[in-house]
Amino acid sequence: MEGKKKRRLVLVHGAYHGAWCWYKLSTLLDSAGLQVTSLDMAASGIHPNQLLDITSVSQYVEPLLQFLRSLPPEERVILVGHSFGGLCISLAMEMFPHKVAAAVFLTGWMPGPHLSYLSLFLEFKHRLSLKFNLGSKTVTDENTNDHPKRYMTCDLQNLASNVYQQSPPEDLALASSLLRPFPIFGDEDLRENTQLTEENHGTVARVYIVCEQDKIMEQDFQLSMVERNPPNEVKVIAGADHMPMLSKPQQLFSYLQEIADIYY
Repeated sequence: MEGKKKRRLVLVHGAYHGAWCWYKLSTLLDSAGLQVTSLDMAASGIHPNQLLDITSVSQYVEPLLQFLRSLPPEERVILVGHSFGGLCISLAMEMFPHKVAAAVFLTGWMPGPHLSYLSLFLEFKHRLSLKFNLGSKTVTDENTNDHPKRYMTCDLQNLASNVYQQSPPEDLALASSLLRPFPIFGDEDLRENTQLTEENHGTVARVYIVCEQDKIMEQDFQLSMVERNPPNEVKVIAGADHMPMLSKPQQLFSYLQEIADIYY
């Protein structure tokens, strides 16, 4: 039992969200004796950075990298990345492969040494633009007036119909109060700062969890990443929307317990 208490899962949210979205899952994992750390990426959740503070994808993921740097040398963790959190944990795997026992991609982006995030994003953007109106907005720093930044917001109707459609209404209400705008990163930034190698990223065990009813990261897109960048294991959550930690927390909890038992 003492060994189980030392196992730690680090939960990384997707775009617009924050550590708050894991509240159901964190409770279940904690009750099972697993250590849980839910992090806010920069300018997300209650992280103090504001949208205008974020100039690169590296800066956005810095809270995760800082946490891994702070771990004792002998401690390893299981990373769980939801949606855009999949890219975040991929960058962490590249920088700290020795600190990651396994990486779990929860309906998440899963780039690799031979499958770039930028190519996946351009493909995804085309798919999504055929279904939704992908509008972006621009904000300018009043103090400098010369560094406009583009960002995305998620409206309530889109949340209800395509993101939280299988989740309880109270979770949709919670999200509508807590979501924050998401920065749009430039192609050059993504090309330069999301490169992964076999020597680092490629040494970490990976598990992909497919969400069957996801209308954003649709099942065929999830499976196409699995086919092009095969993980060690694939699991499926039937009936889960894009927010499985809210729509199917018990099933997700069971899978993460299994993963911790196998890979830790």
